[in-house]
Amino acid sequence: MAKKVMGQLKLQVKAGSANPSPPIGPALGQRGINIMEFCKAFNAATQEMEKGMPIPVVITYFQDKSFTFAMKKPPVSYFLKKEAKITSGSKTPGKGGAAATLTKAQIRSIAEAKMKDLNAADIEGAMTMIEGSARAMGLEVVA
Repeated sequence: MAKKVMGQLKLQVKAGSANPSPPIGPALGQRGINIMEFCKAFNAATQEMEKGMPIPVVITYFQDKSFTFAMKKPPVSYFLKKEAKITSGSKTPGKGGAAATLTKAQIRSIAEAKMKDLNAADIEGAMTMIEGSARAMGLEVVA
């Protein structure tokens, strides 16, 4: 017989840096999930990744206090900042100079990396979504 699902929890945790302090500890603790077990499993799963990379995690927890988790790719904004070699986007996007410039090839590489998590039918649709995020951050996209 299958376990009864009690709910899902979405968190964004830095790769290799899960610990029981807030916000992870309280979010898991109030749902009865073993905090240290999650931290150890998550850190083991992300040890090959770049330390500090933000990883969205969907934790499904069950009635018997067990859980499973699925990791997604980092947010598009993380990839855009990394590709443009900046720490933050423009303070006033659309008004004045761009924070940085990206090429279509860079946008395509981000779209290919993030394709699994995007709601796009093909790579061109994914590229359009990434370009929109880039413009919202005040980045310029050139051919």
